[in-house]
Amino acid sequence: MLPPRPPSKGALARPASEAGRRSLFPEATDAEWSDWRWHQRHAVRGLAQLEKYVPLTPDERAGVQETSSLFRIGISPYYLSLIDRDHPFCPIRMQSIPVRAEARIRPGELADPLGEDKTRPEEAIVHKYPDRVLFLALDTCSVYCRHCTRRRITKGGEAELTKEQMRRGLEYIRSHPEVRDVLISGGDPFLLSEERLEALLAPLHEIPHVEMVRIGTRVPVCLPMRVTDSLASLLRRYAPVYVVTHFNHPKEITPEAREACERLVDHGIPVENQAVLMRQLNSDARIIQELSHALLRIRVRPYYLHQMDVAEGCEHLRTPISKGVEILQQLRGFTTGLAVPHLAVDLPGGGGKVTLQPDYVLERGENQTVFRNFKGERYVYPEPEETDCACPYDGVWQQRRWG
Repeated sequence: MLPPRPPSKGALARPASEAGRRSLFPEATDAEWSDWRWHQRHAVRGLAQLEKYVPLTPDERAGVQETSSLFRIGISPYYLSLIDRDHPFCPIRMQSIPVRAEARIRPGELADPLGEDKTRPEEAIVHKYPDRVLFLALDTCSVYCRHCTRRRITKGGEAELTKEQMRRGLEYIRSHPEVRDVLISGGDPFLLSEERLEALLAPLHEIPHVEMVRIGTRVPVCLPMRVTDSLASLLRRYAPVYVVTHFNHPKEITPEAREACERLVDHGIPVENQAVLMRQLNSDARIIQELSHALLRIRVRPYYLHQMDVAEGCEHLRTPISKGVEILQQLRGFTTGLAVPHLAVDLPGGGGKVTLQPDYVLERGENQTVFRNFKGERYVYPEPEETDCACPYDGVWQQRRWG
Protein backbone atom coordinates (compact mmCIF):
# COMPACT_ATOMS: atom_id res chain seq x y z
CA MET A 1 0.00 0.00 0.00
CA LEU A 2 1.43 3.39 -1.00
CA PRO A 3 1.59 6.04 1.73
CA PRO A 4 -0.83 8.96 1.38
CA ARG A 5 0.52 11.83 -0.68
CA PRO A 6 1.26 14.94 1.36
CA PRO A 7 -0.06 18.18 -0.09
CA SER A 8 2.41 19.92 -2.39
CA LYS A 9 3.86 23.28 -1.43
CA GLY A 10 1.61 26.04 -2.64
CA ALA A 11 -1.33 23.66 -3.14
CA LEU A 12 -4.70 25.35 -3.48
CA ALA A 13 -7.28 24.63 -0.79
CA ARG A 14 -10.00 23.98 -3.37
CA PRO A 15 -9.89 22.40 -6.83
CA ALA A 16 -9.11 24.94 -9.51
CA SER A 17 -11.99 23.69 -11.62
CA GLU A 18 -14.59 24.10 -8.86
CA ALA A 19 -15.71 27.66 -9.64
CA GLY A 20 -15.95 26.93 -13.34
CA ARG A 21 -17.76 23.68 -12.68
CA ARG A 22 -20.38 25.35 -10.47
CA SER A 23 -20.89 28.09 -13.05
CA LEU A 24 -20.86 26.03 -16.25
CA PHE A 25 -21.95 22.54 -15.18
CA PRO A 26 -24.03 22.99 -12.02
CA GLU A 27 -26.00 19.82 -12.71
CA ALA A 28 -22.90 17.61 -12.56
CA THR A 29 -22.71 15.53 -9.39
CA ASP A 30 -19.41 14.91 -7.60
CA ALA A 31 -19.45 11.33 -8.87
CA GLU A 32 -19.99 12.48 -12.46
CA TRP A 33 -17.29 15.15 -12.26
CA SER A 34 -14.84 12.51 -11.00
CA ASP A 35 -15.68 10.14 -13.88
CA TRP A 36 -13.51 10.67 -16.94
CA ARG A 37 -16.04 8.92 -19.14
CA TRP A 38 -18.67 11.49 -18.13
CA HIS A 39 -16.31 14.23 -19.34
CA GLN A 40 -15.83 12.43 -22.64
CA ARG A 41 -19.59 12.11 -23.14
CA HIS A 42 -20.19 15.77 -22.28
CA ALA A 43 -17.28 17.31 -24.21
CA VAL A 44 -18.14 20.50 -26.07
CA ARG A 45 -17.93 19.70 -29.77
CA GLY A 46 -19.52 22.51 -31.76
CA LEU A 47 -20.36 26.20 -32.03
CA ALA A 48 -23.84 26.04 -30.52
CA GLN A 49 -22.58 24.18 -27.46
CA LEU A 50 -19.53 26.37 -27.06
CA GLU A 51 -21.56 29.60 -27.17
CA LYS A 52 -23.62 28.34 -24.23
CA TYR A 53 -20.49 28.38 -22.06
CA VAL A 54 -18.13 31.05 -23.46
CA PRO A 55 -18.90 34.52 -24.86
CA LEU A 56 -16.95 34.13 -28.09
CA THR A 57 -15.20 36.97 -29.86
CA PRO A 58 -16.05 37.51 -33.55
CA ASP A 59 -12.63 36.06 -34.40
CA GLU A 60 -13.33 32.91 -32.39
CA ARG A 61 -16.83 32.48 -33.81
CA ALA A 62 -15.45 32.75 -37.35
CA GLY A 63 -12.65 30.39 -36.38
CA VAL A 64 -15.05 27.69 -35.20
CA GLN A 65 -17.12 28.03 -38.37
CA GLU A 66 -14.28 28.19 -40.87
CA THR A 67 -12.24 25.33 -39.39
CA SER A 68 -15.17 22.94 -38.87
CA SER A 69 -14.29 20.90 -41.96
CA LEU A 70 -10.54 21.05 -41.30
CA PHE A 71 -10.08 19.93 -37.70
CA ARG A 72 -12.18 18.74 -34.80
CA ILE A 73 -13.21 20.87 -31.87
CA GLY A 74 -13.59 19.09 -28.56
CA ILE A 75 -13.10 20.39 -25.03
CA SER A 76 -13.62 18.35 -21.87
CA PRO A 77 -15.84 20.01 -19.24
CA TYR A 78 -12.87 19.99 -16.85
CA TYR A 79 -10.59 21.88 -19.25
CA LEU A 80 -13.42 24.23 -20.22
CA SER A 81 -13.96 25.04 -16.54
CA LEU A 82 -10.44 26.54 -16.42
CA ILE A 83 -11.09 29.04 -19.23
CA ASP A 84 -11.12 32.75 -18.46
CA ARG A 85 -14.43 33.70 -20.06
CA ASP A 86 -13.48 37.39 -20.06
CA HIS A 87 -10.10 37.24 -21.78
CA PRO A 88 -9.49 35.85 -25.30
CA PHE A 89 -5.74 35.51 -24.58
CA CYS A 90 -6.36 33.06 -21.75
CA PRO A 91 -3.86 30.24 -22.44
CA ILE A 92 -6.52 27.54 -21.94
CA ARG A 93 -8.80 29.34 -24.37
CA MET A 94 -6.09 29.86 -26.99
CA GLN A 95 -5.25 26.16 -26.99
CA SER A 96 -8.81 24.90 -27.31
CA ILE A 97 -10.88 27.47 -29.26
CA PRO A 98 -9.88 28.19 -32.88
CA VAL A 99 -9.52 31.66 -34.35
CA ARG A 100 -9.96 32.62 -37.98
CA ALA A 101 -6.23 32.50 -38.76
CA GLU A 102 -6.30 28.73 -38.23
CA ALA A 103 -8.32 28.32 -41.43
CA ARG A 104 -5.49 29.82 -43.51
CA ILE A 105 -2.64 27.68 -44.79
CA ARG A 106 0.55 29.72 -45.09
CA PRO A 107 3.59 29.09 -47.30
CA GLY A 108 5.83 26.43 -45.79
CA GLU A 109 3.10 24.77 -43.74
CA LEU A 110 2.66 21.03 -44.21
CA ALA A 111 -0.13 18.51 -43.67
CA ASP A 112 2.51 16.08 -42.39
CA PRO A 113 5.08 18.48 -40.92
CA LEU A 114 7.28 15.78 -39.39
CA GLY A 115 7.37 13.59 -42.48
CA GLU A 116 5.87 10.65 -40.59
CA ASP A 117 3.79 9.15 -43.38
CA LYS A 118 6.80 8.35 -45.54
CA THR A 119 8.30 6.32 -42.68
CA ARG A 120 5.04 4.54 -41.79
CA PRO A 121 5.51 0.90 -42.82
CA GLU A 122 2.34 -0.15 -41.00
CA GLU A 123 -0.81 1.79 -40.12
CA ALA A 124 0.23 1.79 -36.47
CA ILE A 125 3.98 2.31 -36.91
CA VAL A 126 6.21 5.28 -37.70
CA HIS A 127 9.87 4.22 -37.85
CA LYS A 128 11.95 7.35 -38.39
CA TYR A 129 14.80 6.91 -35.90
CA PRO A 130 17.12 3.86 -35.86
CA ASP A 131 16.34 2.42 -32.42
CA ARG A 132 12.77 3.56 -31.73
CA VAL A 133 9.33 3.60 -33.23
CA LEU A 134 6.13 5.55 -32.77
CA PHE A 135 3.04 3.40 -32.21
CA LEU A 136 -0.13 5.29 -33.23
CA ALA A 137 -2.89 3.72 -31.15
CA LEU A 138 -5.95 5.90 -31.89
CA ASP A 139 -7.07 9.26 -33.29
CA THR A 140 -9.05 10.52 -30.27
CA CYS A 141 -8.16 13.21 -27.71
CA SER A 142 -9.87 14.68 -24.64
CA VAL A 143 -9.16 18.16 -26.03
CA TYR A 144 -8.20 18.91 -29.63
CA CYS A 145 -5.33 21.34 -29.26
CA ARG A 146 -5.28 24.13 -31.82
CA HIS A 147 -1.51 23.67 -32.20
CA CYS A 148 -1.77 19.93 -32.94
CA THR A 149 1.05 18.69 -35.18
CA ARG A 150 -0.78 15.46 -36.04
CA ARG A 151 -4.10 16.97 -37.03
CA ARG A 152 -4.19 14.95 -40.24
CA ILE A 153 -4.81 11.98 -37.91
CA THR A 154 -6.71 13.57 -35.01
CA LYS A 155 -9.10 15.39 -37.34
CA GLY A 156 -10.96 12.05 -37.42
CA GLY A 157 -11.40 9.15 -39.74
CA GLU A 158 -8.78 6.70 -38.48
CA ALA A 159 -10.16 5.94 -35.01
CA GLU A 160 -8.93 3.23 -32.64
CA LEU A 161 -6.75 0.56 -34.20
CA THR A 162 -8.40 -2.64 -35.29
CA LYS A 163 -7.08 -5.85 -33.76
CA GLU A 164 -5.46 -6.68 -37.07
CA GLN A 165 -3.69 -3.30 -37.30
CA MET A 166 -2.45 -3.69 -33.73
CA ARG A 167 -1.25 -7.23 -34.45
CA ARG A 168 0.64 -6.06 -37.54
CA GLY A 169 2.21 -3.22 -35.57
CA LEU A 170 3.39 -5.57 -32.83
CA GLU A 171 4.69 -8.04 -35.39
CA TYR A 172 6.69 -5.26 -37.06
CA ILE A 173 8.39 -4.47 -33.75
CA ARG A 174 9.09 -8.18 -33.07
CA SER A 175 10.75 -8.50 -36.46
CA HIS A 176 13.01 -5.44 -35.97
CA PRO A 177 15.50 -6.22 -33.17
CA GLU A 178 17.06 -2.77 -33.46
CA VAL A 179 13.91 -1.28 -31.85
CA ARG A 180 14.57 -0.82 -28.14
CA ASP A 181 12.16 2.08 -27.42
CA VAL A 182 8.45 2.32 -28.30
CA LEU A 183 6.53 5.60 -27.98
CA ILE A 184 2.76 5.03 -27.85
CA SER A 185 0.85 8.06 -29.05
CA GLY A 186 -2.03 9.00 -31.32
CA GLY A 187 -4.46 10.66 -30.34
CA ASP A 188 -4.21 10.07 -26.61
CA PRO A 189 -3.48 6.50 -25.47
CA PHE A 190 -4.88 7.16 -21.98
CA LEU A 191 -8.35 7.33 -23.56
CA LEU A 192 -8.11 3.62 -24.32
CA SER A 193 -9.81 1.31 -21.88
CA GLU A 194 -7.41 -0.40 -19.50
CA GLU A 195 -8.11 -3.67 -21.29
CA ARG A 196 -7.12 -2.20 -24.67
CA LEU A 197 -4.06 -0.50 -23.19
CA GLU A 198 -2.93 -3.72 -21.53
CA ALA A 199 -3.48 -5.59 -24.81
CA LEU A 200 -0.74 -3.34 -26.19
CA LEU A 201 1.60 -3.12 -23.18
CA ALA A 202 1.66 -6.83 -22.35
CA PRO A 203 2.97 -8.08 -25.72
CA LEU A 204 5.44 -5.19 -25.93
CA HIS A 205 6.75 -6.17 -22.50
CA GLU A 206 7.36 -9.71 -23.76
CA ILE A 207 9.52 -8.65 -26.73
CA PRO A 208 13.13 -9.16 -25.54
CA HIS A 209 14.70 -6.26 -27.43
CA VAL A 210 12.10 -3.65 -26.30
CA GLU A 211 13.80 -2.05 -23.31
CA MET A 212 11.33 0.74 -22.56
CA VAL A 213 7.92 2.13 -23.44
CA ARG A 214 6.91 5.78 -23.43
CA ILE A 215 3.32 7.01 -23.53
CA GLY A 216 2.57 10.48 -24.88
CA THR A 217 -0.55 11.90 -23.25
CA ARG A 218 -2.24 15.18 -22.45
CA VAL A 219 -4.72 13.52 -20.07
CA PRO A 220 -2.98 14.79 -16.88
CA VAL A 221 -3.51 18.30 -18.27
CA CYS A 222 -6.98 18.09 -19.81
CA LEU A 223 -8.67 15.13 -18.09
CA PRO A 224 -6.73 14.38 -14.88
CA MET A 225 -9.52 12.26 -13.35
CA ARG A 226 -8.60 9.57 -15.90
CA VAL A 227 -5.38 8.89 -13.99
CA THR A 228 -6.75 6.44 -11.45
CA ASP A 229 -4.87 4.11 -9.11
CA SER A 230 -5.96 1.28 -11.38
CA LEU A 231 -4.40 2.92 -14.45
CA ALA A 232 -1.19 3.76 -12.59
CA SER A 233 -0.93 0.18 -11.29
CA LEU A 234 -1.39 -1.14 -14.82
CA LEU A 235 1.50 0.97 -16.08
CA ARG A 236 3.70 -0.11 -13.17
CA ARG A 237 3.18 -3.80 -14.00
CA TYR A 238 4.89 -3.26 -17.35
CA ALA A 239 7.79 -1.09 -16.18
CA PRO A 240 9.85 0.58 -17.43
CA VAL A 241 7.05 2.80 -18.70
CA TYR A 242 7.61 6.56 -18.96
CA VAL A 243 4.78 9.08 -19.26
CA VAL A 244 5.46 12.12 -21.42
CA THR A 245 2.86 14.80 -20.83
CA HIS A 246 2.24 18.24 -22.26
CA PHE A 247 1.71 21.22 -19.94
CA ASN A 248 2.21 24.52 -21.78
CA HIS A 249 1.29 27.10 -19.13
CA PRO A 250 1.36 27.21 -15.32
CA LYS A 251 -2.40 27.85 -15.31
CA GLU A 252 -2.82 24.19 -16.34
CA ILE A 253 -1.07 22.91 -13.22
CA THR A 254 -4.13 22.67 -11.00
CA PRO A 255 -4.54 20.57 -7.83
CA GLU A 256 -6.32 18.00 -10.00
CA ALA A 257 -3.41 17.88 -12.46
CA ARG A 258 -0.93 17.71 -9.59
CA GLU A 259 -2.78 14.75 -8.09
CA ALA A 260 -2.75 12.92 -11.44
CA CYS A 261 0.99 13.42 -11.93
CA GLU A 262 1.88 12.56 -8.35
CA ARG A 263 -0.25 9.41 -8.53
CA LEU A 264 1.84 8.24 -11.47
CA VAL A 265 5.12 9.12 -9.79
CA ASP A 266 4.07 7.48 -6.53
CA HIS A 267 3.44 4.28 -8.48
CA GLY A 268 6.96 4.41 -9.89
CA ILE A 269 6.10 5.92 -13.29
CA PRO A 270 8.53 8.71 -14.26
CA VAL A 271 6.76 11.72 -15.79
CA GLU A 272 8.39 14.23 -18.13
CA ASN A 273 6.93 17.28 -19.82
CA GLN A 274 7.19 18.49 -23.38
CA ALA A 275 5.92 22.06 -23.75
CA VAL A 276 5.34 23.82 -27.06
CA LEU A 277 6.44 27.43 -27.41
CA MET A 278 3.46 29.48 -28.59
CA ARG A 279 3.33 33.16 -29.50
CA GLN A 280 1.42 35.33 -27.01
CA LEU A 281 0.61 32.26 -24.89
CA ASN A 282 3.89 31.28 -23.21
CA SER A 283 6.50 33.11 -25.32
CA ASP A 284 8.18 34.76 -22.34
CA ALA A 285 11.01 33.52 -20.12
CA ARG A 286 9.09 34.42 -16.96
CA ILE A 287 6.20 32.14 -17.97
CA ILE A 288 8.48 29.24 -18.94
CA GLN A 289 10.38 29.58 -15.68
CA GLU A 290 7.15 29.58 -13.66
CA LEU A 291 5.97 26.54 -15.62
CA SER A 292 9.23 24.67 -15.00
CA HIS A 293 9.23 25.47 -11.29
CA ALA A 294 5.60 24.39 -10.94
CA LEU A 295 6.36 21.13 -12.77
CA LEU A 296 9.31 20.34 -10.53
CA ARG A 297 7.16 20.92 -7.44
CA ILE A 298 4.86 18.12 -8.62
CA ARG A 299 7.87 15.93 -9.53
CA VAL A 300 7.54 16.29 -13.29
CA ARG A 301 10.76 16.93 -15.20
CA PRO A 302 10.70 19.79 -17.75
CA TYR A 303 12.21 17.91 -20.68
CA TYR A 304 11.58 19.66 -24.01
CA LEU A 305 10.51 23.11 -25.04
CA HIS A 306 9.42 22.54 -28.64
CA GLN A 307 9.60 25.08 -31.39
CA MET A 308 6.15 24.75 -32.98
CA ASP A 309 6.01 22.45 -35.98
CA VAL A 310 4.96 23.85 -39.35
CA ALA A 311 1.53 22.18 -39.25
CA GLU A 312 -1.18 23.65 -41.47
CA GLY A 313 -3.11 26.50 -39.86
CA CYS A 314 -0.69 27.11 -36.99
CA GLU A 315 1.54 29.95 -38.15
CA HIS A 316 -0.31 32.53 -36.04
CA LEU A 317 0.95 30.66 -32.96
CA ARG A 318 4.55 30.13 -34.08
CA THR A 319 7.46 32.13 -32.68
CA PRO A 320 10.75 32.97 -34.39
CA ILE A 321 13.50 30.46 -33.63
CA SER A 322 15.44 33.28 -31.96
CA LYS A 323 12.74 33.66 -29.28
CA GLY A 324 13.30 30.15 -27.93
CA VAL A 325 17.07 30.68 -27.78
CA GLU A 326 16.50 34.00 -26.03
CA ILE A 327 14.27 32.32 -23.43
CA LEU A 328 16.92 29.69 -22.66
CA GLN A 329 19.53 32.41 -22.30
CA GLN A 330 17.31 34.16 -19.78
CA LEU A 331 16.87 30.90 -17.82
CA ARG A 332 20.36 29.40 -17.86
CA GLY A 333 22.28 30.37 -14.72
CA PHE A 334 19.30 32.18 -13.22
CA THR A 335 17.53 28.99 -12.16
CA THR A 336 18.45 25.37 -11.52
CA GLY A 337 19.49 23.38 -14.56
CA LEU A 338 16.61 20.95 -13.95
CA ALA A 339 14.23 23.83 -14.71
CA VAL A 340 15.82 24.55 -18.11
CA PRO A 341 14.27 22.34 -20.82
CA HIS A 342 15.98 21.39 -24.06
CA LEU A 343 14.90 23.64 -26.91
CA ALA A 344 14.00 21.26 -29.74
CA VAL A 345 13.19 21.87 -33.39
CA ASP A 346 11.65 18.96 -35.29
CA LEU A 347 12.92 19.67 -38.78
CA PRO A 348 10.17 20.05 -41.39
CA GLY A 349 9.60 17.11 -43.69
CA GLY A 350 11.09 14.42 -41.47
CA GLY A 351 14.63 15.57 -40.64
CA GLY A 352 14.22 14.67 -36.98
CA LYS A 353 14.83 16.67 -33.83
CA VAL A 354 17.76 19.00 -33.31
CA THR A 355 18.37 21.01 -30.14
CA LEU A 356 19.48 24.61 -29.83
CA GLN A 357 21.04 26.64 -27.06
CA PRO A 358 22.72 30.00 -26.66
CA ASP A 359 26.33 30.05 -27.83
CA TYR A 360 28.64 30.54 -24.84
CA VAL A 361 31.91 29.92 -26.73
CA LEU A 362 33.79 33.11 -27.63
CA GLU A 363 37.07 31.62 -28.93
CA ARG A 364 38.49 28.16 -29.60
CA GLY A 365 42.23 27.54 -29.53
CA GLU A 366 44.60 24.59 -29.32
CA ASN A 367 45.45 25.30 -25.70
CA GLN A 368 42.32 26.97 -24.40
CA THR A 369 38.65 27.71 -25.04
CA VAL A 370 37.20 31.06 -24.01
CA PHE A 371 33.62 31.19 -22.76
CA ARG A 372 31.18 33.79 -21.54
CA ASN A 373 29.03 32.88 -18.57
CA PHE A 374 25.35 33.68 -18.00
CA LYS A 375 26.31 37.17 -16.80
CA GLY A 376 28.35 37.88 -19.92
CA GLU A 377 31.67 37.57 -18.08
CA ARG A 378 34.72 36.06 -19.85
CA TYR A 379 36.29 32.79 -18.61
CA VAL A 380 39.18 30.70 -19.94
CA TYR A 381 39.07 26.89 -19.88
CA PRO A 382 42.58 25.36 -20.37
CA GLU A 383 42.60 22.41 -22.76
CA PRO A 384 44.50 19.29 -21.58
CA GLU A 385 47.86 18.31 -23.04
CA GLU A 386 46.75 14.71 -23.59
CA THR A 387 43.96 14.37 -26.14
CA ASP A 388 43.66 10.61 -26.74
CA CYS A 389 40.02 9.85 -25.81
CA ALA A 390 39.98 6.13 -26.64
CA CYS A 391 38.51 3.87 -23.91
CA PRO A 392 40.83 0.83 -23.56
CA TYR A 393 38.55 -1.17 -21.24
CA ASP A 394 35.53 -0.98 -23.56
CA GLY A 395 36.49 -4.10 -25.50
CA VAL A 396 36.74 -6.07 -22.26
CA TRP A 397 33.40 -4.73 -21.07
CA GLN A 398 31.60 -5.56 -24.32
CA GLN A 399 33.03 -9.06 -24.38
CA ARG A 400 31.88 -9.71 -20.82
CA ARG A 401 28.49 -8.16 -21.47
CA TRP A 402 27.72 -9.82 -24.80
CA GLY A 403 30.18 -12.71 -24.98
